[in-house]
Amino acid sequence: MMVFSMRCYKKIKQLLCACLLAWLATSAGIANSGLNIKSAELIAADDAYLLNADVDIKLSQEIEQAIIKGFELNFLVEFQLVAPRKYWFDDEIRTVTQRVILSYHALSRQFLVVRGDQQKSFAKLTDAEDELSRIRDLRLFHKTELDKDGPYKAILLMRLDYKKLPKSLPADADGSTDWKMTSQRYEWVPAFVKPESNK
Repeated sequence: MMVFSMRCYKKIKQLLCACLLAWLATSAGIANSGLNIKSAELIAADDAYLLNADVDIKLSQEIEQAIIKGFELNFLVEFQLVAPRKYWFDDEIRTVTQRVILSYHALSRQFLVVRGDQQKSFAKLTDAEDELSRIRDLRLFHKTELDKDGPYKAILLMRLDYKKLPKSLPADADGSTDWKMTSQRYEWVPAFVKPESNK
């Protein structure tokens, strides 16, 4: 009888531990928000260079509920092109910032993504997140601005503009890491075709 009780106790203990671990993993997945730049490239188009990038965006349930309640999220896409210097600060060639707004329109029951003067609407939040995660044909600079010898370094960052969040957010949002969304600093060396000089 004693042996049976010990075996039963061990099985119950293992089951409880497994349930606790599963709950912790699920809670962590639900609670955390994040931005992760997966890829970025510069595309030559006519007389300019455009940015294409893909970002992995994860919104917590807290943020998703806030959007549905009418809170507007302002994201900043920040690009910089620099010419690295060996013994001094990098020489800044061009800096471009694009604001992208994610919101919910209660009357039409549509999620809106606004980039500059372009607005797209979606029936599902997941579709709006997909649109937010794709940066396409963002005009950065004219080809003639590349008047220096290389190499160049491109830097991309995406973040939630915390200063633009409404003051009516719940008090605990200030201490929540969910609302402090910033991607990693994504860097790469773009391959440019030097502009032809006028003869």
